[in-house]
Amino acid sequence: MAEQDFEGTLVLEELAAIGKLDEFMEAIDSDDVERARALMKRAKIDAATIATVIRKMTDADGEH
Repeated sequence: MAEQDFEGTLVLEELAAIGKLDEFMEAIDSDDVERARALMKRAKIDAATIATVIRKMTDADGEH
């Protein structure tokens, strides 16, 4: 997936579908990369999208 094509809403929709959106947001807020990754895998989000989300988490470094 190209960076310009990334749509975070789709990730959130998939997590909401499995009832894990709040847990994911908590992981994001606490910079818990491993928990966020595990939740996205559980939601069956593809590896390229997971990598993009993780990169955005680590690049933000408290700026999100």
